[in-house]
Amino acid sequence: MSRPASTLTRPTATTGQDAHAAPARAYDIGLLVLRLALGLIIAAHGTQKLFGWFGGGGIEGTGMFFASVGYPAPETFAVVAGLTETLGGLGLALGLLTPLAAAAVAGTLVNALAVKWGGGFFAPEGVEYEILIALAAVALALTGPGRIAADRLVPPLRPHRLAHGVAAVVLGAVLAGATLLLRH
Repeated sequence: MSRPASTLTRPTATTGQDAHAAPARAYDIGLLVLRLALGLIIAAHGTQKLFGWFGGGGIEGTGMFFASVGYPAPETFAVVAGLTETLGGLGLALGLLTPLAAAAVAGTLVNALAVKWGGGFFAPEGVEYEILIALAAVALALTGPGRIAADRLVPPLRPHRLAHGVAAVVLGAVLAGATLLLRH
């Protein structure tokens, strides 16, 4: 009896690429779309905190919210959160310092998860949005920005290394944890 033919293809000896895989250009465009969507949404959230744009509370309003959920020096934390979201989001959108930008976004979302936890998983009180954003940011930190990114213009940043992504995610998690330890 013969073995059934496999539907999986093996990498070719000359290119190492799967013959049926999407072209690299498709992956780069997909990563660009993901980076733009995630980055611009998070940057907009940051400008809500910093400037009150898009119906946000600005530093004062965000600071009052942060005080209500136990952050010390709430206006300082409002500035830190606003800058982290704005700069991290713009970094993702541009593909600039992508592992660090993604880790900044993920770390901010860890704090958002801690604040919102307890309302269930699904909206309007749930945390599914925060989990999705945090994990998308982690995925970008680990995969890199793709070839359509500002990182490609800076020689030391051109070759994305998984180790850089892992180190950035660990740094983001440690800083998020330290921030959470300051809450009372």
